[in-house]
Amino acid sequence: MNVSPSTLRLRAALPTCVLVCSALLVTACSGDEGTKGSAAAPTADASSSPSPGDTSEDNGNLAELKALLPAAKITWDKAASIAVGEVSGSELVEIDLTRFQRGSTVSPAPSPGSPEWAADVATADGTVHRVLVDAVSGQVLQSEPETDQDADDKRAVAGMLAKAQVTAEQAVKTATDKQQGTVTDVHLDSGDNTPVWSVDIVNQNDWRFANVDVDATSGKILRAQVNQIETDHTENQG
Repeated sequence: MNVSPSTLRLRAALPTCVLVCSALLVTACSGDEGTKGSAAAPTADASSSPSPGDTSEDNGNLAELKALLPAAKITWDKAASIAVGEVSGSELVEIDLTRFQRGSTVSPAPSPGSPEWAADVATADGTVHRVLVDAVSGQVLQSEPETDQDADDKRAVAGMLAKAQVTAEQAVKTATDKQQGTVTDVHLDSGDNTPVWSVDIVNQNDWRFANVDVDATSGKILRAQVNQIETDHTENQG
């Protein structure tokens, strides 16, 4: 079962600058409210160098984000807190900025196409709930458990959460210390049996975006990739 919702994630499809991360120091985090375990999410000192990349298969994600970001008043962390608070005993698995389409249980419903945060949160037994949060008002639009999980799916989610010692907040701090901008997606993946927080960041000043992967057990940056997005403005400059 894929617990990830349909997203506006920006991935490595455009010309990229790959940040090679090495010699990262992991420091203990004491008295941090965002700390889940003993590991903290440190910042990393990595250099960047330009490298060629593939062309984008679909630059529509950029157009959508350019429309959604100015309208979104609720930040990812506020929306995540609202979503987790909606499901007792839950933890964040994923949250991403997307367009509202349908499924609201409130009236009046937001206008189609308005920004919303789609969150997946899971309880200790691995049961995933989808919570939709209005990115303008912060109102919960919908909250319901996933219906296609079986026992193996739940065990996998529970195991991934149990291994993650770094919280989403810590991972995002590490990512945004490396690349400044607005967070549009945070999700927990399990790669090679190691949970990894993947964070998407968009800089609205120059429309660069970054995808940063943070080891959810050690807090180390595993990969940081920055992409230059071509816009009509940059293309039309002499």
